[in-house]
Amino acid sequence: MDKSNENINLRRCNWNTTDPVYLAYHDTEWGRPQRDSKTLFEMLCLEGMQAGLSWITILKRRENYRKAFAGFNPEKIALFSEEQQEQLMNNAGIIRNRRKIQAIVVNARAYLEVEKEKPFSDYIWSFTGGQPMMHHYSSHDKIPAFTDESKTMSKDLKKRGFKFVGETICYAFMQAVGIVNDHETSCFCYEPISKMI
Repeated sequence: MDKSNENINLRRCNWNTTDPVYLAYHDTEWGRPQRDSKTLFEMLCLEGMQAGLSWITILKRRENYRKAFAGFNPEKIALFSEEQQEQLMNNAGIIRNRRKIQAIVVNARAYLEVEKEKPFSDYIWSFTGGQPMMHHYSSHDKIPAFTDESKTMSKDLKKRGFKFVGETICYAFMQAVGIVNDHETSCFCYEPISKMI
């Protein structure tokens, strides 16, 4: 068992569940500043796949998505043919939504265009001046669904051709990859991540 799950009595964010997959994600990934461009691309795509669904639905299929989409390698995904995309509609390991499947391919092509200007990581982090934003929310119901920064990110991503990147999706993405620290102040992850910032 993952060490992060050994003590289920740890104080965590109230949105969490007792699902071991979710616990491991919360304890070891969510909210930790991520600077790797391809990991950021993967997370942006996965957050888009969540639209209309719960995050755990996508999280439990993450490995299937990685297999289906060439390890989220944008160079490879950008070359997916119409036929390959159609074949993915038969893949029971992912959410078989045509628009969402097409969006990952479109996003890969948009990613490569961004990379012609600057590293994708630099671009994504530019919306907060290159630094994580530290929030101090005591409960989940005080955390906003979007912010001015996520609205700006969403607008610019859309302008560049990215799909499934609304302001709420962008904020969930920013939370997930540590561009903002939205662990509740009572959560055991709050202080360690605060020290990373």
